[in-house]
Amino acid sequence: MKTFIIAEAGANHDRKFEQALKLVDIASAAAADAVKFQTYSSETLYAKNTPDFAGYKDINKLIKDIELPREWQKDLKQYCDESSIEFMSTPFDEKAVDELYSLGVKRLKIAGFEATDPRIVKYAAGTQLPLIITAGIGVDLATIQKIIEWVAEKNPNPDITFLHGNNAYPTPYEDACLGQIKRIKNMNYTHKIKVGISDHTRGILIPPIAVALGATTVEKHYTFSRLLPGPDHGEHALEPDELNEMIKNIRNVENSMRSKSAGLSESEQQFKYARRSVVATSAINQGEALTLENITTKRPSLSGAISADMFYDVLGQKIKKNIKADEVLMLEHLQ
Repeated sequence: MKTFIIAEAGANHDRKFEQALKLVDIASAAAADAVKFQTYSSETLYAKNTPDFAGYKDINKLIKDIELPREWQKDLKQYCDESSIEFMSTPFDEKAVDELYSLGVKRLKIAGFEATDPRIVKYAAGTQLPLIITAGIGVDLATIQKIIEWVAEKNPNPDITFLHGNNAYPTPYEDACLGQIKRIKNMNYTHKIKVGISDHTRGILIPPIAVALGATTVEKHYTFSRLLPGPDHGEHALEPDELNEMIKNIRNVENSMRSKSAGLSESEQQFKYARRSVVATSAINQGEALTLENITTKRPSLSGAISADMFYDVLGQKIKKNIKADEVLMLEHLQ
């Protein structure tokens, strides 16, 4: 199954439309499946009396300075369509859900901090669109079941993908907890779900591992440069070359996950001669029996040779012709 890869642009447009278009170009060039922005408003995201936290002062001003101008959304959607990459944006309020739905987006994403808010989840579910929901901070297996029930109230046949995630930016490797992917995947929920990862660790290591563990969707932040100011340009974001490399690694993991078929693979054919065959340790005369003293196993494995796995089976059998020392024994040599 092909992994759905979301290149998370977030707020890295820095309220510059040409920069937003360039982000689309980077994601498209890297062959991501979707580029995702975020649609929020400082008025509906944080209360006005929010205290300073996590190193942020005046969080409302910060949000106002980085929020996506909503008049961009139609043009961004059109540009993504022209660039053959899916446009996505995470809605953080009801108006954002309505705007994105009216634009014809294929799915909606619920962020980790909003996943435990039934008001937002149910409103998004009411669109009947597939939902991608980050199972991040405060979301355990029981909470996932509760979220499924919220969605099912509005959509009896929901299409839900839960992204395992940690909402620390960046997430230390020891807190990535990739074993949770299989735990989520193996739970018996009231509705069938899919599992992915929203990764906030440094670098490109974790997403391909997550795919090997069963993640079908990967979300990862990216930027032009981690040296730029702003919360989404941080250490958890990839620069363009890294985004390319991560996606290539994910596709390589997908290709490597298939089961081994019978016989030799195409790549093994040229190495098949390096296996072992039965070989004479000394000259063996016609009519003489094969013994532990006059045969051994060595490379190569020739066509028609007695393979090494037949060594004990041929002991005691007689030879039709004279054999030289160190000669590979062939099946046709046996009487």
